[in-house]
Amino acid sequence: MSIPNLHIIGESINDSVPSTRELFDAGDIDGIKSLARFQDEGGACYIDVNVGGRSSDFFVTIIRTVQNAVSKPLSIDSPDPVMAEAALSVYEDSAGKPILNSISPLRIGMFDLYKIKPFRPILLISESVHGACRTAEETYEAARLMLSESRRMGIPNDDLIFDPGIAPIGSDSDGNLARLLATLKLMQADQEFKGVHVSVGLSNFTIMLPPKRKVDGTPVKSPLESAFLTMAMPLGLDYVVGSVKRDYRILPEDHPALICLDECLKTTGFESIMRVRKFYK
Repeated sequence: MSIPNLHIIGESINDSVPSTRELFDAGDIDGIKSLARFQDEGGACYIDVNVGGRSSDFFVTIIRTVQNAVSKPLSIDSPDPVMAEAALSVYEDSAGKPILNSISPLRIGMFDLYKIKPFRPILLISESVHGACRTAEETYEAARLMLSESRRMGIPNDDLIFDPGIAPIGSDSDGNLARLLATLKLMQADQEFKGVHVSVGLSNFTIMLPPKRKVDGTPVKSPLESAFLTMAMPLGLDYVVGSVKRDYRILPEDHPALICLDECLKTTGFESIMRVRKFYK
């Protein structure tokens, strides 16, 4: 079941995924093409490509391989400006403008790559020039900085994708979920951000948690991810780096997963972690 206005950036061609790493190690071009096609056919609007710490030549090979397999645009995923430049230099524009994932306040210089090829940047705002953002206000200020830099480069709001950072809910003792949602509210209230987009790496939210949970005796896939989307999409979230295999849904207000997250927002520290554990019992 798809959610209207939710855009999935397919996450699977990533060196951090063990099965994909095996394809990379083996130089299995056909396997990589099949993985790209699977995500394309599964509804991904972008295909993310991340080769980790491998060479820029290898990155170029994989970019070309995926573009030969699918017509969807790509998300070029590397914090290394040399790697990103190599990928952008060979990217075929016929698929549409690529995403560059990601630029942060600590990597402002990566905006200069826009001169090589225009892209849609994912702007990481969970960190500032002083370190990790601990509050919604700090995250919002990082967003304002990145908005200003984007305007300096002439990048329109509709091409901007802000990533406020998402942490595993099963170990969120610091109130990261509350920080994230409060940041989206601040951005939504600021007319300077009108027309921008918001994304998170959604699979990070439920790392180390079961993929299913029974509700009224019926197994439900990705319940807490769906609960997060139900909370965040009205606040502007419209992209996720995620899996086309997941069953993302908008949940009714009385759904146990939505109640769980609501209660997590009202607690702090270990009590919030225990609430998540209770949900899966």
